[in-house]
Amino acid sequence: MATQPLGEATQQLWDDALTRLLHLSSSTVRRNSELEARVAELELELHVWKQAHASALEANEAHNVQIAALNRQISNLDYFKNNQSPLILCVLNGNELCFSRELLMQGYQGGRLAAQEITKVIAEHLTKEEVYVYGRLSFWITIYLSKSEVLENLLYHNACTEPHFTSFLAGFSQASARFCVVDVGCGKDAVESKIKEYLQTFIRFPQTIRVFFGGYEPPSYTALFDALDQEQLLGKIALLQTNDNGPGDGQAMHPLPKLRLDNVFMNERLQRSPKRLSPLSTNHNNGTMVSNGGLISPQSPVSRSSGRAIDPSLPLHKQNPPPCNEHYLMTCSKGAGICKYSHDYLLTPEQLAQLANNAKKAPCNWLKNGTHIHP
Repeated sequence: MATQPLGEATQQLWDDALTRLLHLSSSTVRRNSELEARVAELELELHVWKQAHASALEANEAHNVQIAALNRQISNLDYFKNNQSPLILCVLNGNELCFSRELLMQGYQGGRLAAQEITKVIAEHLTKEEVYVYGRLSFWITIYLSKSEVLENLLYHNACTEPHFTSFLAGFSQASARFCVVDVGCGKDAVESKIKEYLQTFIRFPQTIRVFFGGYEPPSYTALFDALDQEQLLGKIALLQTNDNGPGDGQAMHPLPKLRLDNVFMNERLQRSPKRLSPLSTNHNNGTMVSNGGLISPQSPVSRSSGRAIDPSLPLHKQNPPPCNEHYLMTCSKGAGICKYSHDYLLTPEQLAQLANNAKKAPCNWLKNGTHIHP
């Protein structure tokens, strides 16, 4: 029997050892990858459970706060039975929460449907909370908004027409004698000021059981909520939400119950429409020219019983002499006898509009400096 040379036997041993090492290395790498994937999966699962635990703690704390508020109210049952009906209130920031396009386009009927849906959701929520009401319940909804600003924004995004919006608000308001839509004028601050006053007034009434607040933005209401929390009144408030990232869904600094309204308001926040300056315009009837484009609104006559006509072959600024901007657009302090420009032209409304447009492009010294310049 032939004997394998020693060198070949040694080489075979090395090859076998190398093969086993490569196999072991591949198995180790594969197993390591599997373990890393499993660790990542477990970390994700742990993160989800942590979030759920945090939400449960927050909900439990919010529930405890409201239970404390209810206990204080229960101590006043004799007050409810003998004096006032319990109040369930709902206040909405109409500048932050836009009603859905589907409801807005239905006009009057859409407003009534929106009011009914809000009432239904709140009633179901109170039933789940097992809030027992003694006597006759009084439920109110109040919407504060800047009607002109909201309408401008809706028109800009083609969400509805002006008649639809007006009819919608009428339908909402007339759905119940206790449902109100309040136009506060212009400005976000005006809306928030009304809501803050509403909250800090009505939440202190002993007959107020709940206040549902929609359109909450944390920075604006933090100080108010801090004060109510110190008075142990914050437990009466519950927040209305559209979705997790919708308008008015900011994270409250205090643990407050949240009630979802998915079919009433738009889920997305509409971008504010850009503000545009109105063009200069003339009033052909009384001679008054109005300007919202940067010029002072003039109150000068646009027609005269006598005067000379403009040379149609020359532009206004090349007339001899040119017409006086101050005289025709505002009031010239120098007077016709001193001013080097003419006060005698009989200008048409079109020529006045052109004069105003030219003055807007190149303001005179009176406008630039705020004073009359005498020669």
